[in-house]
Amino acid sequence: MKYAFLIFLPFVCILSMAQKNTLTDNKDELIPTGITATITKNSVSLAGGKKLEYTAFTGYLNLQNDTGKLMAKIFFTYYKKEGEEPGKRPVCFTFNGGPGSSSVWLHMGGLGPKRVLLQDDGTAPPPPYQIINNEYTWLDKTDLVFIDPVSTGFSVPAVGENAKQFHGFVEDVQSIGAFIRSFLSKYQRWSSPKYLAGESYGTTRAAGLSKFLTDNYRIYINGILLISPVLNFGTNDIAVGNDLPYVLYIPSFTAAAWYHKKLAATLQADLQKTLKESEDFAMNEYAPALLKGEWLSDADKDRIAEKLSYYTGISKAYILQANLRVSDSRFYKELRRKDGLAVGRLDSRFTGHNFDNAGEGADFDPSFINIDGPFTSAINDYFERELNFKEERAYNIFGNVYPWNYNNVQNQYLNVAEGLRDAMTKNTHLKVYIGSGYYDFATPYFTANYDVAHMFLEPELRKNLRHYYYESGHMYYINKPSMIQFKKDVDSFFDWSNNVK
Repeated sequence: MKYAFLIFLPFVCILSMAQKNTLTDNKDELIPTGITATITKNSVSLAGGKKLEYTAFTGYLNLQNDTGKLMAKIFFTYYKKEGEEPGKRPVCFTFNGGPGSSSVWLHMGGLGPKRVLLQDDGTAPPPPYQIINNEYTWLDKTDLVFIDPVSTGFSVPAVGENAKQFHGFVEDVQSIGAFIRSFLSKYQRWSSPKYLAGESYGTTRAAGLSKFLTDNYRIYINGILLISPVLNFGTNDIAVGNDLPYVLYIPSFTAAAWYHKKLAATLQADLQKTLKESEDFAMNEYAPALLKGEWLSDADKDRIAEKLSYYTGISKAYILQANLRVSDSRFYKELRRKDGLAVGRLDSRFTGHNFDNAGEGADFDPSFINIDGPFTSAINDYFERELNFKEERAYNIFGNVYPWNYNNVQNQYLNVAEGLRDAMTKNTHLKVYIGSGYYDFATPYFTANYDVAHMFLEPELRKNLRHYYYESGHMYYINKPSMIQFKKDVDSFFDWSNNVK
């Protein structure tokens, strides 16, 4: 299958007038032309107590077309560790998803040198919110470049340019790919080991970029970190006539029911054992039952409903009313309806109260409300007070990018797993980290398992992919025990992919 995002990039980054606003006394610190940025220096204390010095570059990189016309200004924050030669040190290009999200979540949640202070389980403290030293930052392993796609953060199209030309799978991969190529030149990072790290739709972008950068720019990536991945929308998007997501969501239903103690005592004893049972049931009994449709006998329908109730904590009567197909949106409300609560989508550990207990679905996502205020406050304060970057326009945590263009897969589901397979096949040294939270309903962990199993990688290439799991949700790093494990896993991944003994 051919994808439209393989077409030649219409945007290239060329030199333009730049303004240098240095906030340090270092006269030797240079800003490449085509970039407007501020420079600040700071340090971060790592978990082991070691102090790491770094320089932060905060500003814009210009995207221009091949005639030299300015098309957009891409906002970024670049952290460079001091004391090491940049050309030999890894550099990781990082972004969140949405589509339409800024990079605030990874920037201030788990990867950058500062993070939002949350309670250990990820619950927000009372406002006002605080920014603290991030002892689990990735900066000891790699330099970091946080990218805000056009219409997110401070990134904007040029005056007179239509923002829609950047709002789509193909368009997004092209513009971010152009940014990366230009950044490598302007900051002299071509000889660095190169990484991509994306979360949620950011994993869709990263997988698309893995092929695009290889095919169009001959940029070979050392590693890709897929945080809460969505690779094939056909396995993720529940819709009438598409039964597969119902199957793949079942283990996440089980995990949520286990957390809220809604399962039988035999299943509450051991989460890992229970999830394995749920996965086996989903694939070997539930999937064939859905495949039969009306050919399924009444006796088998009753038996499947009984087992679904056993593994999900939802009543058998409700499951039968739903024709064995309980959507995730219904599950949020139904699991704890009797308690007057709805569970979260991004993180089913969190609950909230709704207008009433009879509704079809939840009024809002309590897991998102829990982080929205702290991260919004933190990023705005951080840019102005610590990075000395001031902008009159508001920082768009979420930009208006809809409708997002999927014309490259019109009348199909977007599947970037094939592009990732292609990139891994051409670049046999490419390593892939996949991380999933058990309590994540935005990108269920078993969906990622299924997508990888259907990439049909050669056995030797399959060894280049490692999957990690966390007892948390979509943004699993907000849960401190998961953040600590995340850091250990990422450190191991960077060492492995860089052949560090």
